[in-house]
Amino acid sequence: MQFLIILLASIASMLLGMLWYSPSVFGKKWMKLSKIDIKQINKAKKQGMAGNYIAGFISTIITAIVLKIFIMLIGVSTASEGLLVGLLASIGFIATTSLGMILWERKPLQLYTLNVSYNIVSFMLMGAILAAWN
Repeated sequence: MQFLIILLASIASMLLGMLWYSPSVFGKKWMKLSKIDIKQINKAKKQGMAGNYIAGFISTIITAIVLKIFIMLIGVSTASEGLLVGLLASIGFIATTSLGMILWERKPLQLYTLNVSYNIVSFMLMGAILAAWN
């Protein structure tokens, strides 16, 4: 049962990412800020992106497992508490360690904000799902 919840949280995160980075939401802005054009995207698609999606999904499963462990260790048992755990974990671990993209990589603040915001929402979504079925 726990694996199914982890799988559900991971799928929800991936679906959120597909929506978040779609051209109709933030995809065009992300491409502009990342200095990636549609030709590069199409080239990557032709070369095959299945491996990237598989690696991304495995990464998301690992994130969900670790988040589930945090939730279990602190005794969180409601979706709203899971939202809070997801928020705190993403701010404490993702937002802080991702600052390097501004500080050292000289990426635009807007790109940092766009990517970190996705991670915050994703962690909160996963936290809510994982805690609701704790």
